[in-house]
Amino acid sequence: MEQSLPRVSVVTPVFNGAKYLRACIESVLAQTYPNLDYTIVDNCSTDGSLEIAQEYARKHPRVKVHANKEFVGAIESHNIAFRLISADAKYCKLLSADDWIYPECISKLVDVAERHPSVGIVGSYAINAYGIPWGRQPLGEEVLDGRWAVRSFLLGSLDCFFTPSSVLYRASLVRSEHAFFPGRAPSADLEACLNCLRRSDLGFVHQILTFERIHNEAISAKVSAVNSQLMDRLRILLAFGPSFLDQAELKSRTEEQLSDYYSVLAVACVNFRNKEFWRLHRVGLTELGYSICSPRLAGAIVAKFLDLALNPKSTVERILRRVKTGQVRHTGAEAGSNSIRSFDSQR
Repeated sequence: MEQSLPRVSVVTPVFNGAKYLRACIESVLAQTYPNLDYTIVDNCSTDGSLEIAQEYARKHPRVKVHANKEFVGAIESHNIAFRLISADAKYCKLLSADDWIYPECISKLVDVAERHPSVGIVGSYAINAYGIPWGRQPLGEEVLDGRWAVRSFLLGSLDCFFTPSSVLYRASLVRSEHAFFPGRAPSADLEACLNCLRRSDLGFVHQILTFERIHNEAISAKVSAVNSQLMDRLRILLAFGPSFLDQAELKSRTEEQLSDYYSVLAVACVNFRNKEFWRLHRVGLTELGYSICSPRLAGAIVAKFLDLALNPKSTVERILRRVKTGQVRHTGAEAGSNSIRSFDSQR
């Protein structure tokens, strides 16, 4: 039976992830899908992650360990992992070292891909300590046209298909690129999905199949702390928009995202963010062909103060919610709540 099922290569890049790695590995070993192999790529960890991975490799023939000879960046470590998938693998499943998957995850994802050859990636819902982070997915739709999916994402009406640990990739797409995760930006996982959808369709399982761990050591937390996900989101729009949107759509959507951006910068002003915060955003915007517009920023600050003054009840509720969830130091994240979940990889 096992040999009749397509091979799935699961990969987990890890850097100092010993705290969560066992739960991650155990979730792969508990999969109901039998025909899989598992490669853990250790990026010069100093906390015992490599030893944990080697312990499992000694006990389980399906588990392999690759230790990078020298430390590399998060995205390159992921690309090393992708290049290590089995030659006969038909599908590739990435699992971040601090996440875990439910027992039927791979089985459910492969089932959709096998029944629909046009599908290049298959996603599902993920859950974290705060609930299901994204839910705008057409109910009842198992397969979505790839280009339509990209357009819908860029226009802000579709999400939830690119979270790294919740996605299954067709291996031929992974092998077609030496660096499957392109560039160096935190959203390399999203870019990889969008590139796949240029030439394939999107499959989706309407079930929660992944647990996404939220913690302060994650790169996504660090990205959120300086609100750079909004800059990255704008960069994605400018990179993919010309290929998928008409000029009017691109102009309108760019203006919407800039408005979101300035709302966050206004909160940063109110909270007296440090020089490094402002340097990061000035440099980032310059690379995109923009600069911080002082009159527009001033208008956003006034609008923010008016909102605080005219809506005292909601203001107090937001503050209490942040205190309760331990997110006070990420003040301003709510203003960018539509932004993508950034590449959560090198822990």
